[in-house]
Amino acid sequence: MYDSKRAINGTYGEVCLEGELVREATGLKADMALEFIDVPMCGDLAKHQKVSGMSGNGSITMTKVNSRMAIKLSDMLKKGKTPTFTIISKLADPDAYGAERVVLKNCQFSTLTLADWTSGQVGSITQNFTFTDWDYLDIIEPR
Repeated sequence: MYDSKRAINGTYGEVCLEGELVREATGLKADMALEFIDVPMCGDLAKHQKVSGMSGNGSITMTKVNSRMAIKLSDMLKKGKTPTFTIISKLADPDAYGAERVVLKNCQFSTLTLADWTSGQVGSITQNFTFTDWDYLDIIEPR
């Protein structure tokens, strides 16, 4: 039976970057895109495929309240270093059957927003990133 109050509200999401809670985060998305190669099959016109690789992409959206992201990335990039981070996403609505946490490993931000603002609007920054591995730390079991 479906209980609508168990629907998970993103308001209770959290993002931790290198173990530090990012309070200004308003959204996080992480996808693993699968790459395929064709596998020909004699006597079958259908296109069969096999997974041959994958790539992780994501983004964190944040209300602009400070320069933390810009400074962390900028300092490392100017020194010729490749910044790599660990991100933990947590979604824990009090009405849900539990919490879901996933750790994204080997994250590298693929953009660095130096300035982005509009008069009369609260500032928001979206930082895109790639990642190579992930693990679920907590899952919400179906009931």
